[in-house]
Amino acid sequence: MDRNLSLITPTGRLTLGNHLGALRRFVAVQDLAASPDDCFFGLSDLHALTTAQDPAVLRATIREMATLFLAAGLDPARVTLFRQSMVPAHRELAYLLECTAYTGELNRMIQFKEKGRGVPSTRVSLYTYPALMAADILLYRPSRVPVGEDQRQHVELTRDLAIRFNHAYGAVFVVPEVTVPRVGARLMDLQDPTRKMSKSAEPDAGVIRLLDPPDVVRRKVARAITDSDVGPSAVRASPSAKPGVTNLLDILSACGGSAEGITTYGALKSAVTEAVVAALAPLQKAYAELAEDPGYVDSVFAEGSARCREVTASVLADATAAVGL
Repeated sequence: MDRNLSLITPTGRLTLGNHLGALRRFVAVQDLAASPDDCFFGLSDLHALTTAQDPAVLRATIREMATLFLAAGLDPARVTLFRQSMVPAHRELAYLLECTAYTGELNRMIQFKEKGRGVPSTRVSLYTYPALMAADILLYRPSRVPVGEDQRQHVELTRDLAIRFNHAYGAVFVVPEVTVPRVGARLMDLQDPTRKMSKSAEPDAGVIRLLDPPDVVRRKVARAITDSDVGPSAVRASPSAKPGVTNLLDILSACGGSAEGITTYGALKSAVTEAVVAALAPLQKAYAELAEDPGYVDSVFAEGSARCREVTASVLADATAAVGL
């Protein structure tokens, strides 16, 4: 199979959206892999530093996320699991790609435009991190990169940088294709269904975390925004007119439930709660077992990161030599 690569940034505790749109998809891809070199799944912990982080909280978040990767069913015998910060080539190639990118391109990046432009305390890394993301991708020479719609722009920039670099210095990089999963990739916040369910959201009343116990899930779903419509046609999908209801229906479907016969918001929320709790139960059980042996989790990611250092060494060497260093 073609090589696949995906990373998640530990800027907050993983959500139901991360599970349905990413982790579950990683496991599906894993099932097609012939060897660990077919799939590289990692924690992009360097990207977390583009905004202020409490070191203790960041360490705890990284550990929780690494454990959840395994709890979701990822098997280190079939995929390579790693931490970005443990593979120095990511930082080294990022600089070469900063020397390839143009300021006009970085100025247009949505993340910087929305979160950093005009803010005096914005870290320089928020501006330049698309070059690091490009390095994350190009180091592994994947043929395709599955990302959420909100990251498509960054992968398109990666393609542009790879093409420009190859044109200037020779064919060093594989130019990857972008794939955007359609189902479960963009669940919305229960309290504000116009924005994505985000792992960095605080407060998180509208976010279902992967480790939320059933009573917390029930409370969050019960308080989810719907609308004032009533009657037999109230429970229907309409992203523009009924974004809250549409989001609940999307969650229900993604978790394996059905809205057939449901005509009231109360019944819908009850069905959503049951489906979410059932979907999270096996993952939470596996997490609890893995959390009892943190040394095992650490060893999996240490071994995977060591493999990444081997895989990326030749790519970095080729790129370094190509620019004349």
